[in-house]
Amino acid sequence: MTRPGFVSLVGAGPGDPELITVKAVKAISAAEVILYDRLVAEELLSYADPRAELIYCGKTPGHHAMTQEMIQRRLVECALEGKRVVRLKGGDPFVFGRGGEEALALAARGIAYEVIPGITSAIGAAAASGIPLTQRGVAASFACVTGSRGAGHGEEAAGGPPVRWDLLAHSVDTLVIYMGVGQLKEIRGELLRHGKAGSTPVALIEGGTTRRQRTFTGTLAEMHKLAAAVQLSNPALIVVGEAVAVREQLHQLEVQAAEMIG
Repeated sequence: MTRPGFVSLVGAGPGDPELITVKAVKAISAAEVILYDRLVAEELLSYADPRAELIYCGKTPGHHAMTQEMIQRRLVECALEGKRVVRLKGGDPFVFGRGGEEALALAARGIAYEVIPGITSAIGAAAASGIPLTQRGVAASFACVTGSRGAGHGEEAAGGPPVRWDLLAHSVDTLVIYMGVGQLKEIRGELLRHGKAGSTPVALIEGGTTRRQRTFTGTLAEMHKLAAAVQLSNPALIVVGEAVAVREQLHQLEVQAAEMIG
């Protein structure tokens, strides 16, 4: 009987391949099978052994190369064959990465596994845009929330309770919204309806930490119009809160410093 293998649930970080952790690189290099997602930088696959089996299981809106159930089944099958497996995900496995479901599937079959954290998109994209998610005197808390939950469509939204925008509008200083590009108008409406000021600063960050990054700032009241004007596309994050205004302050100080030096 073949001895079960080992599975590493690995966070690839927010997009920039240089933000991968040393531990993640070691796991990729040692893997015999790698199941990787759409948002994983291709450069990271160069760390893999040339003999490793690479399996693409990425998801785009409306199209999944593999369903979540198929991914979990393949992880289990490969591990039961005695192989060392890496499940490579964008961001962090346990932040909207469905790593918890995969860990449960592995644990149910008695398969040994580990979780290797990655920099989640909220942290990486905000930092790359000059936006501190917390700032003394401005923001003492932040929350990461899905924009798709309760939207009535999509695998990520299925089976879960709706987001409590009524509570988030006032209980958290900075909101970072994942998977919300298609529901910008609805999210705006929910936050305004529950008392969030329309003048609240907002940032839209497309392709955060990558060479394709674009960052646009505006207000909550107009964010859906801003997104349409710049033709915002996925992957993108929405940051809502007064901390967004720090980005402009940094820019102004950098310009003043450059003028003084010049």
